[in-house]
Amino acid sequence: MGSLKGKETLTIGLMLFALFFGAGNLIFPPFLGQEAGANFWPAMLGFVVTGVGLPLLTVVVISMAKGGVKDIGSRVHPVFAVVFSAAVYLSIGPFFGIPRSANVAFEMSVKPFLAEGGSHTAVLLLFTVAFFALVYWVTLNPSKMVERIGSFLTPVLLAAIVLLVLGSFFKLDGSFGAVSEKYAAAPFATGFLEGYLTMDTIAALAFGIIVVGAVQQKKALERRQIVRETLKAGIIAGVGLAFVYVTVGLMGAKMASEGQFENGGTILTASAKLMFGVPGMLLLGLIVTLACFTTAVGLVAATSQFLNKMLPQVPYKVFTSAVTLVSLFIANLGLNQIISISVPVLIVLYPITIVLVILSFLDRFFKGARGVYVGAVFAAGMVSIIDGLKTFGVESDAMLSLLNSLPLYSEGLGWLLPALIGGLAGWIFDKLVSSKGLNPASE
Repeated sequence: MGSLKGKETLTIGLMLFALFFGAGNLIFPPFLGQEAGANFWPAMLGFVVTGVGLPLLTVVVISMAKGGVKDIGSRVHPVFAVVFSAAVYLSIGPFFGIPRSANVAFEMSVKPFLAEGGSHTAVLLLFTVAFFALVYWVTLNPSKMVERIGSFLTPVLLAAIVLLVLGSFFKLDGSFGAVSEKYAAAPFATGFLEGYLTMDTIAALAFGIIVVGAVQQKKALERRQIVRETLKAGIIAGVGLAFVYVTVGLMGAKMASEGQFENGGTILTASAKLMFGVPGMLLLGLIVTLACFTTAVGLVAATSQFLNKMLPQVPYKVFTSAVTLVSLFIANLGLNQIISISVPVLIVLYPITIVLVILSFLDRFFKGARGVYVGAVFAAGMVSIIDGLKTFGVESDAMLSLLNSLPLYSEGLGWLLPALIGGLAGWIFDKLVSSKGLNPASE
């Protein structure tokens, strides 16, 4: 059977790591370390399961589907496939994910060195213009993205992280702090939920296509071989992510001896300044900027390729230019405004994405019955839409009563039981229709 060379697989794996590793992946683990305290290890295990496991599973599922996200969505309905795919790419692309990457890079690499309290609008504009100019240059030629990201940027990113972490181990001797209320009762479950809130599972729907394309560029392989090579690359990326999560999380736990911090970003900034002074803050800025840059490159390329497939008569470069310019404009609206608008959309998309990924992975066990997909996605979608409306500020007593009555809602999994019931109901419906000799329109 054909396969890639070890060096080729390693390069693609490092590229996938760099695509996943955005600023959020740096900020969540240290805050978990501070909050979990003595319960750090079970909490971090839960975080790794969903922060690494679910995205890896999603990338593999995408490699199994010939048409990517659209193919998976078509198992529900062709119209749903188009709407869902567009919503995924636009939300993690120019409407949210890409602008956020530029904003976070600015907030942690440039803003700490500016005067406090002043207006930074002009500086933000200059920074984002330079940021997106570089992003545009790299994404103009996707065939070279593997070499540019996997061979150069990823090793630099990892080296910078290792230097910061090693410094913390030598200069910080603090033991784990007190366990916060959030992590006291069920640290694994809390870490589990924090992990999937990184939103990497949604991003994996886009990044999976890039990985499959990179594998196919290296060697002509059959679908099963592509899945196997994608899994190998995914494991490499997963090991890298898990290593960073654990080490940066430990750094956050040790920083508890220096006081309490309001978020992971302040923990990282304080630790860098404490250990290395201004050079440390510059190092942190380098880490965050590289992380944000590689994520933005992957999202611009993935979104442009998706739009090009939807409208093949429009050249890829046109979409690349449009996505980059829209992202530049939205980035200058400010981070808080971007998040306030986008979070409700992500709350709607994330449960639907998880349901689709899990069903696609288990497809052979229920023989791809469309009723299972329709029932599970419809039920999960209804709950997530109501939850999204609540987050957006549209709510009523009846809506709140319904949400609070759902099992696991307070843990962020209120959609889980409805999805299970909906999938089972869809499976029973398909069986009843088949037993009467009718065709449930499974295609």
